[in-house]
Amino acid sequence: MTRIDQRARTQLRPVHLIADFLDYAEGSVLIEAGKTRVLCAASVEEKVPTFLEGKGQGWVTAEYNMLPRATHTRSSRERDGRISGRTQEIQRLIGRSLRAAVDMQKLGPRTITLDCDVLQADGGTRTASITGAYVALHRACSQLVKRGVLAAHPVKAAVAAVSVGVVGGEILLDLSYEEDSRADVDFNVVMTDQHEFIEVQGTGEGGVFSRATMDSLIVLAEHGIEQLLEIQKQFV
Repeated sequence: MTRIDQRARTQLRPVHLIADFLDYAEGSVLIEAGKTRVLCAASVEEKVPTFLEGKGQGWVTAEYNMLPRATHTRSSRERDGRISGRTQEIQRLIGRSLRAAVDMQKLGPRTITLDCDVLQADGGTRTASITGAYVALHRACSQLVKRGVLAAHPVKAAVAAVSVGVVGGEILLDLSYEEDSRADVDFNVVMTDQHEFIEVQGTGEGGVFSRATMDSLIVLAEHGIEQLLEIQKQFV
């Protein structure tokens, strides 16, 4: 099988990060994975949700949004708190993934919000958001340590994510939209630098899949995430 961008079956799309893309956010990164581009910004607030008040610990959450012309045709903006089920599911995934990276006691009674805005979508927007948002989060926490707000860095593990799938009978890494749209099996995998999994989302889009296929997908995802973790190290 020849992939649309001539990549090998086990090859990531070209990944580029631009740190401090925004002047005012405590941490920000523009991540490009092939034609997918996501702007990730970390904002720090000296407050926590009501359910954490008085507990001395912090909170990490995320919001995800796709610009109207991020895709081939215009989509309407999601306004006034009315968001689609897909958007809600993705931002919960990003939040869960980033919370796994942070020691909330060390963060203290403050909230870090990761805003992930998709500028252009060509598959893998949720995984690119997680990979970029981790760098934005780490850089924001480094600023808090540098300013003396925190005594110790609260990030305890690096986190990255990638998609894998079965397309035309082939197991592929880092699916583009064209590949994802015709995948028989589609997985999104989130992992730490300790080789511990935070989340594995797997679906048989075109039917069922075997345990052997699932194991092969996880191994390939781990291979891709190891590369992403190495790229992140240049920016944290």
